[in-house]
Amino acid sequence: MSGQAFSALDHLMMSRALRLAERGAYTTKPNPMVGCVLVHGDRVVGEGWHERAGEPHAEVNALAQAGRKAKGATAYVTLEPCAHTGRTGPCSQALVKAGVARVVAAMRDPFPQVSGRGFEALREAGIEVADGLMEAEARHLNRGFLSRIERGRPWVRVKLATSLDGRTALANGESKWITGEASRLDVQRWRARSSVILTGAGTVLADDPQLTVRLGDDTPFVAPLRAVLDPGLATVARGRVREGDAPTLYFHAPDVKPPRQLEAQVTSAPVKAGRFDLDAVLRQLASGHDANEVHVEAGATLAGALLADGLADEVLLYVAPVLLGAQARPLFDGLDIARMADRLELAQVDVRRIGEDTRLLLRPRTA
Repeated sequence: MSGQAFSALDHLMMSRALRLAERGAYTTKPNPMVGCVLVHGDRVVGEGWHERAGEPHAEVNALAQAGRKAKGATAYVTLEPCAHTGRTGPCSQALVKAGVARVVAAMRDPFPQVSGRGFEALREAGIEVADGLMEAEARHLNRGFLSRIERGRPWVRVKLATSLDGRTALANGESKWITGEASRLDVQRWRARSSVILTGAGTVLADDPQLTVRLGDDTPFVAPLRAVLDPGLATVARGRVREGDAPTLYFHAPDVKPPRQLEAQVTSAPVKAGRFDLDAVLRQLASGHDANEVHVEAGATLAGALLADGLADEVLLYVAPVLLGAQARPLFDGLDIARMADRLELAQVDVRRIGEDTRLLLRPRTA
């Protein structure tokens, strides 16, 4: 951080830049979401956001809107301007060329080809640089990208729908529908921002989900990869999870030989104590598929295993005002909590009404 005190105007404009950045939630992956606002005095002269991977970055879009008015302006950007040439040119040099006088960034970019170099290039050109403004909000916005770069694995969100008595399906497996239509549409938005939708073979066999994004309008999105944990490849020849344009990947045990002429992506993952090494699976998704956010829609076994292994970063829980009874299936299996002192505590990040249901976004306090 620069240690500089930020004004009320600085906070106002960075808030605006963060809102702009969020517009790229469905389309920028695997890149981070970034917004930029150019200001002269207290007047906005240009703004933009990174709209799609491979296309101009937020700073370039804002500069294009500002034109000559960018000279002498302050640029508010939610992430350190890049200093390298990838599919687009370096944004730090674009800001220098435009004659921007000051750059205020929410945070440093941890990506190795950028980290600190963008700020350095700006300072070398005589531009005043300050960073750290609303960093917590910026990190929350790009928690998936930051998880992949800093931890080497995606951010994992476990989505579940439950009755008031904590049940996800009847004893016979019937679960359609616990929650209402508004909640089911809301889930589509979470799917759309994800890099991967992960499920298990048991869910494919029991529910035959399609696991595609269906927003119901013309909102653009990049279709997430569908990944199925199927140690014996029991589901590769069946199911709607292979239908549609979205790609599908099957993880299988190392000792299983995929069938010949299989028209699907398959890869092996390590197995420990009779089940997949979930950390290894997630790291494969990060390194091999640039996965920022993994959205999990599965049964109690996989959901419980992710929590037990400390790999669930957040739980997206939809609670319907219904009761399913003691014989119905639980939210999580395999947690094996015998003492109250060992209970797994969750912090409420967000609680809101979705139709007749209640949506809770929760995070393990130990995360």
